[in-house]
Amino acid sequence: MKVLKVDHIGVAVKSLDETLKFYQDMLGLELHGTEVVDEQKVKVAFLPVGDTEVELLESTDPEGPIAKFIEKKGEGIQHIAFRVPNIEEAIAELMGKGVKMIDEKPRYGAGGAKIAFCHPKSTNGVLVELSERE
Repeated sequence: MKVLKVDHIGVAVKSLDETLKFYQDMLGLELHGTEVVDEQKVKVAFLPVGDTEVELLESTDPEGPIAKFIEKKGEGIQHIAFRVPNIEEAIAELMGKGVKMIDEKPRYGAGGAKIAFCHPKSTNGVLVELSERE
């Protein structure tokens, strides 16, 4: 499997507005938009850094995965995403090597990406996302 780069780092936050104050005002990062992904019950803010980005993730539903993550672990890094050239091939290769996948087929992610998550039980406790973008 070929990993092209770190696509983004997902950070779970309670409030995009409050968190953006730090990333924009203190770090000087530029907000490149927000998007609501209803399927994942999340609102995402995109902050490019070089050829990768920080994605701030705010839950749109108290039962959503980000809300549950924050309830259990607090705000902070929720996942790391790696860009791959062909997500279907990457999923098949990882599964062939015994990696447990949360998503055995790609689904829609923020920014128009096709995404799939590896189960943290197979990745030493880290939620790893595969991301394919055109």
